[in-house]
Amino acid sequence: MESNENKEKSSEEQKLDAETSEAIEAMAEEKKAEKKEEVDFKAKYFYIAAEMDNFRKRMEREKENILKFGNERVLSDLLGVIDNFDLTIGMLTADQDEKVKNIVVGLDMVKKLFLDTLSKHGLTLVESVGKDFDPNFHEAVAQEYAEGKKPNEVIKEFQKGYILNGRLLRPSKVVVASDKQ
Repeated sequence: MESNENKEKSSEEQKLDAETSEAIEAMAEEKKAEKKEEVDFKAKYFYIAAEMDNFRKRMEREKENILKFGNERVLSDLLGVIDNFDLTIGMLTADQDEKVKNIVVGLDMVKKLFLDTLSKHGLTLVESVGKDFDPNFHEAVAQEYAEGKKPNEVIKEFQKGYILNGRLLRPSKVVVASDKQ
């Protein structure tokens, strides 16, 4: 009988051992699933943190661009005022009357003050006459033969060009030297 009892115990022990090992395996699987879930949460956290950092940087760049170029339309509209100052001064310069000469000096002073104020906001003049033609900054309206000038050199400027904080606001309208008569 004892051997039967030993056999029963050993089969019960085997059942217990099998159940225990199954429980241990189940717990191990559960731990693995928890660790995987934890890794997934960490990965998602780092992804979201990186996205937030990129969003913050993008917003900073947009803010800088708004500050640099937000007044672009207003300054572009004011270029017509500068053009009218240039035309008026150009027309009145030839007059020999002393009063008109004083008006020209006053207009020139106002124009200079106006340009200085605009340059404080990032507006600069495109240099043209005597420079090589650059399609990034100049718009050629004609070509003329000019003795002593190299081909594609700007010889006349019809309308001044302007740059706002490194971005072309309006190209200069120019006449370019030609090598043929």
